[in-house]
Amino acid sequence: MRNLVKANSSLILVMGRFGISLGFGDKSVREICRLHNVNEDTFLEVVNFVSGKTYNFESISLPSLIGYLKKAHEYYLDFNLPNLRRKLIEAIDCSGKDELAMLILRYYDEYVAEVQKHMEYENDIVFSYVENLSEGFLNRGFSISAFAGKHTPIGYKLKELKDIIISYYPEKNNYLLNHVLLEIILCEQDLTSHCFIEDKLFVPAVRLVEQRLKNGGKVVYTDELDNEFIEKERSEILTEREKDIIVCITKGMSNKEIADYLFLSVHTVTTHRRNISNKLEIHTTAGLIIYAITNKLVNIEDIQK
Repeated sequence: MRNLVKANSSLILVMGRFGISLGFGDKSVREICRLHNVNEDTFLEVVNFVSGKTYNFESISLPSLIGYLKKAHEYYLDFNLPNLRRKLIEAIDCSGKDELAMLILRYYDEYVAEVQKHMEYENDIVFSYVENLSEGFLNRGFSISAFAGKHTPIGYKLKELKDIIISYYPEKNNYLLNHVLLEIILCEQDLTSHCFIEDKLFVPAVRLVEQRLKNGGKVVYTDELDNEFIEKERSEILTEREKDIIVCITKGMSNKEIADYLFLSVHTVTTHRRNISNKLEIHTTAGLIIYAITNKLVNIEDIQK
């Protein structure tokens, strides 16, 4: 194990996400994995992937990999991103006097909110689906391909933030800011690697289990969570602009009023409404109002009587 870490220091993070502690001395990978109840094959495939070596998703243990991914989410949401925010506040003037600094902080906070939504969806919906798969149950309302088709990298906005700071923030020998920039770069690289692990290891391994269940001829379907899956999926596929338009519709606004309010053309509003209806399979205003209430886009008291 010590030789692995010497060759690639980023594996320290991988070990932590598998729950493997430091201080392992001269123990082998197998000894350490057994000591920490970690699936050795899964650990080695993640190590190979992160190290740029040949990997094989077919040897992955999904429960073990899900545990790893959940730990990674915990690391980002509970430690890394909050810590990065504190350092960013120390490095730029967030007293309210520097408008650019406040815009940078707002950009960062909005980004973190996106990451949190992304990871909570995976924790609550995707991983639950796979845990049911591991017990031999398929769900008609969801598949890993549905997740993979819209799974996007979440690190690129940190790169944009770094570029904004470098290009436009008047830094003068600000060692704190330079340090934050380096941490932003490392975080972006780590998040990108994390998403690739999901795309290249997790998704193919889940597809393999789905296929094996279907080919086995004894498929057991569970519809218990179908409504939850479908509603969550529908909410996730709407753009922020489409959600804005739904809110306007619930307030009784006409297409012209929505266009004026959102600075759009009437034609664009019409197109958005058509797309919303197709995505949600809801074709009445009453249906959209119910959808908006149940998905907490509006409060019931805000609805146009």
